[in-house]
Amino acid sequence: MTKPVAMKADKRRSQRAALLDSAGWAAAESKPLAGDASFRRYDRLTLGDRRAVLMDAPAPMEDVQPFMAVAKRLTALGLSAPAVIAADIAAGFLLLEDLGDDTYTRVIAAGGDEPALYALAIDLLIALHRRPAAETACGMPAYDDALLLREAALLVDWYLPAMTGQPVAPALRQDYLDLWTRLFPIARRVPDTLVLRDYHVDNLMWLPQRSGVAACGLLDFQDAVAGPLAYDVVSLLEDARRDLDPALIATMIQRYCAAMPGIDAGAFAASYAVLGAQRNAKIVGIFTRLSVRDGKPHYLKHIPRVWRLLANDLTHPALAPMRGWIDRHIPAALRGVPQPALAEAGR
Repeated sequence: MTKPVAMKADKRRSQRAALLDSAGWAAAESKPLAGDASFRRYDRLTLGDRRAVLMDAPAPMEDVQPFMAVAKRLTALGLSAPAVIAADIAAGFLLLEDLGDDTYTRVIAAGGDEPALYALAIDLLIALHRRPAAETACGMPAYDDALLLREAALLVDWYLPAMTGQPVAPALRQDYLDLWTRLFPIARRVPDTLVLRDYHVDNLMWLPQRSGVAACGLLDFQDAVAGPLAYDVVSLLEDARRDLDPALIATMIQRYCAAMPGIDAGAFAASYAVLGAQRNAKIVGIFTRLSVRDGKPHYLKHIPRVWRLLANDLTHPALAPMRGWIDRHIPAALRGVPQPALAEAGR
């Protein structure tokens, strides 16, 4: 370890110790928890019979303030986000309420009632989406077309070069982006709401001691925005990391739509398909970038599943032009897992 790196690490340890000391957790035992695809790290702290979670989100790569703001908003809406016990905003440390170990992923893997858990997650979205956007999403960053487009571009900026070993020609890239620009108005034919963006089973907690939709705990919502209400339904039901029974997906969509009679069913289906395709194109690009740029290849194994989800979204008639572009330029034979040598050549 070089001297500047060592000094930086020492400073971070000192900042961490100062926060824990001021919060009364200096004597706590610390054990690492599973991280995520970001620069954040998490440790579980145990002090007697009390537990908490320390989020380590170093600046400038991360900013803890959006997490704090969204957590406060969700709690005010009666939902179960971790309470913030103490914070060092400048250093990027948050001491959080520990919601336990029972993620939806673990509970389902252990034989939990999958349909009931998904129904609860859908009911949470229904409760959130029935509230006026002026209440739930006021002041949130907009999920505008520019952001949607930057995300969709990840497919051609990272994945396609990684598969072909060649950069994408600017004109071809622009054709792809122009198609998305024409699709986004279709996605916006449903109302806006607070969009949590990473609303899937790895970020949902089973809290049976709480009542109603509060029994579904929420994690990893710091990137929340104001955007089309179909997005989080897509995020839940088109999961990049696990397969869902198509019958369960259909039942959950029906449950959601039945509870939202003011939403036109055709408009919702089209919005769902466009946002699903956009999200899955983004995820294929992100998983490639995590491997090529960040040295995290373990996400690559999910790419075949995400391609299946994307191909299914592209069957909606509104997406016919995008389906045609992808079939021409990323045919089925090219929809594999990037190999390191080609990926490096494509950059």
